[in-house]
Amino acid sequence: MVNSKVDRRVKYTRMVLKESLMKLLNEKPINTITVKELCALADVNRSTFYSHYSDQYDLLSKIEEEIIHDMNDTLMSYNVTQNEDALVMIEKIVEYIAANSDSCRILLSENGDPSFRNRLMMIAHDYTMKTSMNQNMIIDEEMTEYASWFAVSGSIHVLESWLKNGMNKSPKQMAEMINHLINKGLASFKA
Repeated sequence: MVNSKVDRRVKYTRMVLKESLMKLLNEKPINTITVKELCALADVNRSTFYSHYSDQYDLLSKIEEEIIHDMNDTLMSYNVTQNEDALVMIEKIVEYIAANSDSCRILLSENGDPSFRNRLMMIAHDYTMKTSMNQNMIIDEEMTEYASWFAVSGSIHVLESWLKNGMNKSPKQMAEMINHLINKGLASFKA
């Protein structure tokens, strides 16, 4: 009984600290946020903060790791063998981003940690390359590498723009657009 009470308090404390950091990141960059203002916003004393995190960067890292873990799990849960499977996988990722839109928008903004975008891109790139190899789609390994980076980078920027524009399209529409751009390119969008 005592353990569950402690666990709830720990979970609550971590939740308020995460929410407080996200509120502050919405206003300013991580390098200008202090532990003192973070604790004041969360209504938590500094010793409690330091019992969970070493500093504001450690807290940010934990938030990012949670999202990266969830994204990685989403990608690994699909064995893409056909274009339809790829579309479903993209749709699930876009749905995840939509469900966590505030966090994703803030973490991908100029106030977030720039390495977060790079880590997301690396996961997507590695998955794309692994999928290409498993499907024997690689004709020219160097070209496949470039194509993967092009598709991943473009997709992340499209999703950033979508988040900034208030998610003006449904996750399904965004997934279809991204999948279409990856598979058919810009030339297929004729006026």
